Order: sequence, then C-alpha cells, then structure tokens
Amino acid sequence: MATAYKMPEQFDAAPVAAPMAARGLKIALYSGNYNYVRDGANQALNRLVAYLERQGCTVRVYSPTSDTPAFEPAGTLVSVPSLSIPGRDEYRLALGLPDRLKRDIRAFAPDIIHLSAPDPAAHALKRLGRDLKLPVVASIHTRFETYLEYYGFGFARPLLEAMLRRFYAGLDEVFVTTPGFGAMMRDSRIIANQPAVWSRGVDKARFNPQRRSPEWRWGLGIGDSEPVIGFVGRLVLEKGLETVAAAVAELQRRGVPHRLVVVGDGPARDRFQALAPDAIFTGFLDGLNLARAYASMDMLFNPSTTETFGNINLEAMASAIPVVAARASGNECLVTDSATGALVTPGDITGYADALQRYCTDPVLRTDHGQAGLAAAQAFDWDAINGAVLSRYRELIATKHP
Repeated sequence: MATAYKMPEQFDAAPVAAPMAARGLKIALYSGNYNYVRDGANQALNRLVAYLERQGCTVRVYSPTSDTPAFEPAGTLVSVPSLSIPGRDEYRLALGLPDRLKRDIRAFAPDIIHLSAPDPAAHALKRLGRDLKLPVVASIHTRFETYLEYYGFGFARPLLEAMLRRFYAGLDEVFVTTPGFGAMMRDSRIIANQPAVWSRGVDKARFNPQRRSPEWRWGLGIGDSEPVIGFVGRLVLEKGLETVAAAVAELQRRGVPHRLVVVGDGPARDRFQALAPDAIFTGFLDGLNLARAYASMDMLFNPSTTETFGNINLEAMASAIPVVAARASGNECLVTDSATGALVTPGDITGYADALQRYCTDPVLRTDHGQAGLAAAQAFDWDAINGAVLSRYRELIATKHP
C-alpha cells in the first residue's frame, strides 16, 4: 500500500540507493491535453516536467496536439493521433497508441511511465508498461465523472466510474491533489489503495498583493470604493457559471454595491454574458496581467465543485484576497471558512450571496481574511512539491521494479 505524502513543508525524502541517485531518470509521461488548452492541470504537468529536467531527468511527453497550442511545452512533446470531441472542439481524444509510438517508447527505454488521463491511449500505455516490467503511475487532475451532469449525460456516470476503477486498478501509485480528494476517490471505490498526494504550488513572485493596480480598475470603469467580485477560469458550464450569475443577481436584488469582473474565455462565454449582462469580461489573461487582475479584485468567487485542487483559490490567497467557494474537496483543502474566506454548500444561492455581501460591505473583514490567506499561501512551494514526486518515482523504481 502506498504511503500518503504530507504537506510540502513536512516532506521527508525517502532513502535512495547511490546508483539510482547518480543518474537522471528517463520518464515517459502521457497526457490527454498537455499544452493545447491552458488550464491548471496542464500547467502543473508542465511545471513538473520542467522541474524534472532541471534535476537531470529526461522526459518524453506523449499527448494529442493542436496546430494552435496555448503555450510552449516543457520536455520533448510527441504527438499522439486524436480526434476532436463533438460539442467541445477545443478538446481532443486519443483513441489508442499506434505501433510506431509503442516502438518509440521502447527505444526511449523509460525507467517509469506516468499517466495523467484515463483514455484509450493511456490504457494502451499501461499495458505496455506492464509488458516492459516498468512501474506505472497515474495522477488524477479532473473529476471526469462529474462533468456528465452538466451536459445531460448524468445517467452514464456509473458506467464511467466503472471504467475509471478499471483504469486505476493495479497501478504502482496514484497521485491525487489533496488528502480529502483521495479519501473521496477511495470512498467511491474509484481507487482502492491509499494514494500519494501531489499537491500544487503558487508562484509567489508573480501572484502577490503588490500587483494591485488602481489604474487597471479605472481602465475598466471601476471606482476606488466599488467592491470587485472576481471570477477566474475557463468559461465552461462545469465551472459553476450559472451559480455565479444567480448569486450576483441576488446581490443586485438586495441593492448591494459591487462589480463582477470575469477573467477568462471559453465556449460558454456568450451564455454567461447573457446571464450576467452587467459583468465586465476581460477575456483571457496570463502572466503579469493575470496577477494584476487577481490583486486588483477584492474577493474571488469560485462555486465550482469539479476541481481536485483549485489553483485559482491559491493564486487569490497569494494575492491577499478572500475566497468564496463551494464546500467541495478541491476548495476545502485551501480555504478555511471564516478565516481565509467562506465555504458554502454547493447550489445554495442565498448562502453565496450572504458571503459575498459580507465582504462587499465590510472592507476590514475582507482585508483580514485576505491577509490570513496570504500567510497560508506561503507554505505551497512548487520545488518541494515536485521534488516529492521525483522521490516517489525513485522509490518505486528501486523497490518495486529494480
């Protein structure tokens, strides 16, 4: 049974035999979406690969690709044949692993295989890893089984959960983003054993309260005293867009002064704009522009229940703003109710509106909770978190598949 990792500041490095420590590993990583859409999972994978290569490892990434990638990938990216997903053209599905790619992997001779999407190509790689007698691990970034509810296919959830159980069964390790999420996956029997925790970090040089810009707010027509409710993320239904619109409409009904600023883009943008016609839509932002947007908000609103970690929560906390979030596994691991933000029962529009109203009308409260979030965010260091993954790789290779 695998050992669950502790929080980043408490990691104990596993002992490693000298020959293994003396050379960099060769790692084959499979992703269903490595860089053609910018989201938290992809950026975490790219950060992991960049870290591994800085440690002298060689990483070969196999993934569906696009003619219009969202960013330059870390590592060596090898394209896997794929088809666009009907109704969600921005995503692609790999139907399998061609023989030429299996030969490529054999020639690469990896020490370990890491799978980050449970699709047919990943199933093929899992079988190949077993044939090669290699350790095979997986990481869970997304609650795929919950997405069906948002697109009218909730009836298929038991079938998808059964498929996920089959995929994660028999792996040498499964990485989850938080202990709570791991417990949820075990309770639902999607994974059988205690998983390891691969948490997330935050770039504190980029996301910090010093990025706050009155000029940025003025440019959007926002006054100095107007409370700004921020929403950050891809504009897709599973992010809770309808909940955002409903809670803000309730604030308007109550006469609570506020401005809603939406940072992001996606296929549901038109629908969201129709539901929240008074919101300010900035479109997609990244880099320092995104950091400035966070710091220039007064609170973050994140009603999503499909997150496994909630990177936006951590980025908001590092920017010293409180977070109003759904009481769900990806939020509860970061947001402390009545201390760094507010946790609300999913779907409770009145509860969300109440929490947002408290922050809109009490600047001292939102400052205090923002500062508490800033202090809590300091513990999340990317190198410590990714270093624990590398240590686990070495441990598995040394003990399970020497």
